[in-house]
Amino acid sequence: MTVDLPALRESDATATPAAPARWSRYARPALGLALPLVLALGWELAVSLGWSNGRLVPPPSKVFATIVELARSGELTRHVLATLWRVGAGFVLGVVAGTMFGAISGYWNFARRLLDPTVQALRAIPSIAWVPLFILWLGIFETSKIALIAVGVFFPVYLGVMGAILSVDRKIVEVGRVYRLSGFAMIRRILLPAVLPAYVVALRVGLGLGWMFVVAAEFMGASEGLGYLLIDGQQLGKPAQILAAIVIFAILGKLTDWLIEVAATPLLRWQDAFGTRGGA
Repeated sequence: MTVDLPALRESDATATPAAPARWSRYARPALGLALPLVLALGWELAVSLGWSNGRLVPPPSKVFATIVELARSGELTRHVLATLWRVGAGFVLGVVAGTMFGAISGYWNFARRLLDPTVQALRAIPSIAWVPLFILWLGIFETSKIALIAVGVFFPVYLGVMGAILSVDRKIVEVGRVYRLSGFAMIRRILLPAVLPAYVVALRVGLGLGWMFVVAAEFMGASEGLGYLLIDGQQLGKPAQILAAIVIFAILGKLTDWLIEVAATPLLRWQDAFGTRGGA
């Protein structure tokens, strides 16, 4: 029996951290939901107690009932799919263009001096200013909407890629040159791992702007989409429908951002940074 005791102690010691890890896996999402749930319950309570009539800002129960009604009629699925298609297509185009031009400007000094001033000037143009121009060029159909979203995604991805390349430690690049790495090997073994964390952040920022730009895009004569729900709710005086569209925007935006985060996690396991260990 004395021989088995150390083994038992060792197995207990290795089994103990499993419970906190399992708890942490479920506790973090629950903690993220705490604030919106508290705010929703607080507003529901304020309306039920008569502190507000809930006419302009309906309680969460009425907003939820509106979402259920839209889902039962099939309208919600149609509007969500239309918006997801526009954001997805615009996001892909903006990421491809932003990555390509950002990499060229970051890696090639001459290209940066040639391209970057123009890109920075275009970045200062408000999103709404592009709307009449895209309608004139591309019409009011899907092409103009996707182009507007792609513009919104392009700039943060471009800046993220270019800034990440420029911030790569020069000493690491010199080590690669000492080992006589080819251009492709230098990119794959040195630049790409160094740029990847900032690139993921740029993708998430670009996706967030894509969700913002889709509202402006769906103002351009759209007959379906969550932006159309917003306009329809405003014109018909339905604040519950407006809030329902906003809530769905928030949920879809968070889900798509989470998908990028999950997809990037295996590529960033090598990081030994402050945030990867849970922070303070």
